[in-house]
Amino acid sequence: MSRRLAYYRVSTVDQSIEVQRAALGGDFRREFSDEGVSGKTKASERPGFGALLAFVDAGDTVCVYAIDRLGRDAIDIQETVRDLHDRKVTVEVRGLGRIEGKVGELIVAVLAQVAYMEHATIKERLANGKALARATLAATGRTHKGKTSLGGRPVAADAAKVAEWRTSNSASIEATAKNFGLGTATVKRYCAEVKAATT
Repeated sequence: MSRRLAYYRVSTVDQSIEVQRAALGGDFRREFSDEGVSGKTKASERPGFGALLAFVDAGDTVCVYAIDRLGRDAIDIQETVRDLHDRKVTVEVRGLGRIEGKVGELIVAVLAQVAYMEHATIKERLANGKALARATLAATGRTHKGKTSLGGRPVAADAAKVAEWRTSNSASIEATAKNFGLGTATVKRYCAEVKAATT
């Protein structure tokens, strides 16, 4: 008997699969997911997708939110779809429908390449934005978006001075935080940064 199965993937742990689940609508025999797993990790090496492969059987349909949920690399996506087809399993993509036969594989190849290009473009845009922010910060003391530091977290104190004061006074994290008017998390971060820079 044919079963509908769902597969969800998000790249970071602060993201949720709930958007994908809601979009696919439910009514699945079983759901599999990988949370905090990059698309760069081959599908077969992900715990959730590996469990799906162990469970899936001929005649089943695997439903995904988008083709890039299967992977970021165009070749990996194609191999994954081909592997499922070889197992007599249908792949269904939201908004696209069932991927079947050679025509379906051609569509997957094109979509996978588009997804890869989109990812590369976003990466390039982010790199350009960071470079502009660094240059503007060095020239004006503020980024092009008016922030006083990169990453949106303002520099509360000189990390080296905080770490040096703590060491020379044999002070606790709490005492150091109180002395500089900082949070304990900031002091811990500063001390870790200084330690990493000197080792």
